[in-house]
Amino acid sequence: MKVTGPLGSLEQRVPVRMQIAQDDGVVTVTRPTERGEDRALHGLTRTLVANMVEGVTKGFEKHLEIQGVGYRAQLKGPELELQVGFSHPVTIVPREGVSFDVPQPTQVVVKGIDKQVVGQTAAEIRKVRPPEPYKGKGIRYQGEHVRRKVGKRAS
Repeated sequence: MKVTGPLGSLEQRVPVRMQIAQDDGVVTVTRPTERGEDRALHGLTRTLVANMVEGVTKGFEKHLEIQGVGYRAQLKGPELELQVGFSHPVTIVPREGVSFDVPQPTQVVVKGIDKQVVGQTAAEIRKVRPPEPYKGKGIRYQGEHVRRKVGKRAS
């Protein structure tokens, strides 16, 4: 299956058993039987096609927040440079079809047309310094809630 739109084009292999038809700008996916395996493949195929169409028309974004004293991000050309408490800055090279935006030093936006690649890149950025439960410092998704622990107490 190949989808082309104003932001680019995406190509995805879909299961042979699923029939895909396009009528008047509407893409329909039909399954051959009502078996559980076919129903699962039908939902997967429908979602993959819908994500491809949305990606080439609107695109996808993942927003990340950086919390911690001295923690910040900046762009160096197309690459993202993170300073998150290590003795050295961490440089992340974008994958093909992905771009970074840093509206503020504590915010990173990962943009692209392929939902899976955008999510994977955002997860790899978060993995550099995941939020820790005692002070909450680290890189997190926007709106992500981090459960906090109490820590040691003097008795």
